[in-house]
Amino acid sequence: MTAWILRSVSTLVIVLAAMLPAAAVQPNEVLDNPVLEQRARDISAGLRCLVCQNQSIDDSEADLARDLRLLVRQRLLEGDSDEAVVDYVVSRYGEFVLLKPRLETKTILLWSTPAVLLLLGLTWLVLSSRQRRMSPASAPLSETEKKEIQRLLSRGDESS
Repeated sequence: MTAWILRSVSTLVIVLAAMLPAAAVQPNEVLDNPVLEQRARDISAGLRCLVCQNQSIDDSEADLARDLRLLVRQRLLEGDSDEAVVDYVVSRYGEFVLLKPRLETKTILLWSTPAVLLLLGLTWLVLSSRQRRMSPASAPLSETEKKEIQRLLSRGDESS
């Protein structure tokens, strides 16, 4: 009975541990100042791991993510503001490093281009279909044209 209880408790501990959010920040990376450490965590949560690409650098265990975490902490220790740290990382790695891109002209153009192209295509489709409906049907044949067709058809019958 005791062995069963121990197995159940250990299984429960493993399941609960698996449900905790994964944080890759190592104890030797943590700053002594809790205010600076919280700022570093807040900044790191918004920076993308360039290796994993879908995790923040706080959640990634990649070497590059560790280097970026250390860089963020170093810049904070040097007295940089949060914005200055983010700007520094973006200047080195590009806008892709941000998990939430900044709202700038180029991002607005990037995100709105598909919608604009779709609207232009739909407009062209509607206008061209209206134009086809409004174009006059071919005029009926005149009597002269009908006689000419009959003459050509009868000549074709004679040659066969």
